[in-house]
Amino acid sequence: MTTAPERPAAAPATGGVVTPLRLTLLHLRFQFLESIRIPMAVIGNMLFPALAMAFFVVPQQEVAQNPLWATTAVAGLAMFAVCSASLFSFGLGVAEDRQLPFDPYVRTLPAGPAPRMAARILNSAIFAVLGLLPLIVVAWLFTAATVTVLQLMAGIAMILVALVPFVLLGMAIGYSMPAKAALAVVQVVLFPLAFAGGLFLPPMMFPAWLDAISKVTPTRAARDLLDQALTGTPAYGGAWLVLLGWTVVFAALAGWAYRRDEGRRFR
Repeated sequence: MTTAPERPAAAPATGGVVTPLRLTLLHLRFQFLESIRIPMAVIGNMLFPALAMAFFVVPQQEVAQNPLWATTAVAGLAMFAVCSASLFSFGLGVAEDRQLPFDPYVRTLPAGPAPRMAARILNSAIFAVLGLLPLIVVAWLFTAATVTVLQLMAGIAMILVALVPFVLLGMAIGYSMPAKAALAVVQVVLFPLAFAGGLFLPPMMFPAWLDAISKVTPTRAARDLLDQALTGTPAYGGAWLVLLGWTVVFAALAGWAYRRDEGRRFR
């Protein structure tokens, strides 16, 4: 009499959502460790918004001691810091990564570009939140900016949403050109967007034609939505559509630039 061999236990499923999530977390860990290995870059990104607040807002007592104006100034500086960090870190960072021998190897792996790009966005979100902490401390100690805990959480959530299109724009620049060209393009793109978006001057000071242009920029949409989250001042109509529309456009550009670069350098 013979007995049938025992069937081996089924292996746990690793497909579906689990594998992309694990790959994303793996890329996130690698990118985070790579970022903190250059402490000066991390410290600079964290201190720049707080220093700008200390030098340009705190001395102006008519602004610093007005709760609404001070909170609005914090919102503008926070958005400029997020835009700057996203464009420089990813526009210049991606272009520099492409010059390293390790980058083509990673891109030939079967995981695809999605986990790596998602990890870049998450890594940017982590450092964006870290960069806001000194700014919040300076605003709390030296200005009359006032927000509730709920408004603060809503503002942080809005910043995490608003940084996505700028990370995607940075990746599109980084995958499209070498590092030296990417640095120049990021500078040319960042400051006009910041000015037109009302991050340096409040939009109420704009002439009508500039205000109309400003309302179709992602920086103005992000700035007004963040101001709405922090102060309750309503954003202009269509701000969400503008921000989401530019997110889709920049995502398409980043995907196109990635595939174009892949086809040029290897197949």
